[in-house]
Amino acid sequence: MAKEKIALVLGATGGVGGETAAALLSKGWKVRALHRGAQAGGRHARLEGAEWIRGDALRAEDVIQAARGAQLVVHAVNPPGYREWEKLVLPMLESSLQAARQAGARLVLPGTLYNYGLDAFPLLKEDSPQHPHTRKGKIRVAMERRIEEEAARGTRALIVRAGDFFGPHAGNNWFSQGFVKPGARPRSITNPNVPGVGHAWAYLPDLAATLAALAEREQELPAFERFHFGGHWLEDGAEMSRSILRVLGHPAPPVRRMPWALMRLASPFNTTLRELLEMRYLWQHPARLDNTRLRAFLGQEPHTPLDAAVHHSLQAMGCLPDATEPTPSLSAPNAGPWASTRPAR
Repeated sequence: MAKEKIALVLGATGGVGGETAAALLSKGWKVRALHRGAQAGGRHARLEGAEWIRGDALRAEDVIQAARGAQLVVHAVNPPGYREWEKLVLPMLESSLQAARQAGARLVLPGTLYNYGLDAFPLLKEDSPQHPHTRKGKIRVAMERRIEEEAARGTRALIVRAGDFFGPHAGNNWFSQGFVKPGARPRSITNPNVPGVGHAWAYLPDLAATLAALAEREQELPAFERFHFGGHWLEDGAEMSRSILRVLGHPAPPVRRMPWALMRLASPFNTTLRELLEMRYLWQHPARLDNTRLRAFLGQEPHTPLDAAVHHSLQAMGCLPDATEPTPSLSAPNAGPWASTRPAR
C-alpha cells in the first residue's frame, strides 16, 4: 500500500503558498495548512480538502507539531502585513527548518532573484554569484545560506527561484501595486520598465504546478537542490502593459511611466513606496532566469500563455467583468530557448 503523501504548507493563505497547496491537493497530497486564525479554510474555497491547523510560524513547537509525518514542509510564509520583515523572516525560517529536520521532510522554499546583484546579470544560473545590493536581497542570501547549512547536516531542501509574482491570488506584487489598481476597470496603466529592458515574471499557478511536479519526484532529487523557474521572460518589459491592453480591449486606458522621482520624494512617509524603490534596478537592467536544469529534470515547465494569465489575474482583482473570456489568439508567445508548453493534464 502506497504511503500517504503529506505536505505542511506555511503561508497557505498567501499567493505562492495558496497556489502550491492547491496544486499539491490536485496531485493527491494531504495538505496541512498552518494559520494563526481558526477559520481560515472557509475563506479559501480553492483549498477544499486541506486540513487547517491553528498555529504561529514563529513558534517552532507549533510548526514541529504540524509537520509530524509530513514529507514536505513548504515555507511560503511572511510576517503578518510584512511588518518587521527583516527581523522575523529568519526566525520563521528556523521554525520550518527544525520541523523539517524532526519530521525527516524536505523543506521547499519558493525563492526570488533578489539574491543577485548586477554582476550576475543578464542571465542568472543556479550557481551565479550572489552579491545583492539591497536589504531584501541580503536577507534572501542569508535565508538560502542557512538552508544550505542545514542541508549539509542531513535535512533535505529544495529552492526554486522565480521572477516577479502575478496571478489570481498573488497578494502584494508589482502587477497589482504598480501596473493596475484592483477593484475596477483600470483608468490607466503604469509601466515601471526602462524602454527595451526585459523583465522576468512568474505566473503563480504555473510556479505552483512546477513545485508540485518536483514534489512528486522528491526522492530523485539530491539532498540539496536549486532550480530556476523561467516563467514569462518578456524581452521588452513593456509587453506586460501591451498584454493588459489586449485583455482589456476598447476603450484602451493610457499607459503612463512610473513617477519614480515623485515616489522618491514621498518614500520617507510610505513603506510601500520604499519597498518599490529598492527594487527599481530590476526594471532598469535585464535579469533572466535560466531554467535549463529545471526543464532537463521535468521535461518541460508548466506555462500558461501570457494573455490568458493576465486575464485570470485581472479578473480575480475585480478589473474585468466575470463574463469576459480570454482570447488565446492574442497571447504573445514565450519565445526564446527556454520557452516551453503547458504539460498535458
